[in-house]
Amino acid sequence: MAEGAKRPVKKVMQPLVIPRNAAEEQRLKLERLMRNPEKQVPILEKPRDWAPRPPPEFVRDVMGSSAGAGSGEFHVYRHLRRREYMREEFMEKQAAQQRLEDEFQRKLDNNRRVAEEKTEKRRKKRNSLGFSTREKLLITEILAAITSQSNTYYILASEVKGEENIGEESQE
Repeated sequence: MAEGAKRPVKKVMQPLVIPRNAAEEQRLKLERLMRNPEKQVPILEKPRDWAPRPPPEFVRDVMGSSAGAGSGEFHVYRHLRRREYMREEFMEKQAAQQRLEDEFQRKLDNNRRVAEEKTEKRRKKRNSLGFSTREKLLITEILAAITSQSNTYYILASEVKGEENIGEESQE
C-alpha cells in the first residue's frame, strides 16, 4: 500500500433494533442523527403537485385514418390517448378545486358580513344606554347648556328633577 493512501475506516456494527412503536422509532432516528452532529441533514421539501406536460407546438407524426397503419402505431395512439385523458382529468380536478375555493370564499364573505351586521346592531344597542327618547332629549339639552352657560345648567337640572329652586342663586 502506498504511504499517502488512507486505509478505509471500519464501521462498528450496531445491533439490529426493531422499534416497537412510533416513539421508539423516532428515538432511534434522533440517536442516529446525534451520533455525528456536524453532518448535514437533508430536509425534504414538499413535493410539487403533478401537472401534465404541455402539448407540443408542432406535431410531426400526425396519425391519419388510412387503412394499413402498422401494428406499432396502435401503441403510439394508445399512449397519446392516455396522455390526453390524463390532461383532461387534471383540468377537471383543477376546475372543481377552483369552484370549491370560490364557494368557500363566498361563504367566508357572507359570514363576515352577517357578523358585522350583528356587531353593528349590538353596538347601536350598547350606545343607546337604555334611555327613553325623552330622557335622551333632556340629556342633550343639558349637555348643550353646559357648554353654553353654566347658569342655564342649574335651571335645566331643576326642571329635570321637578324642583323649582335648585341651583338658582338667591336674589336678595
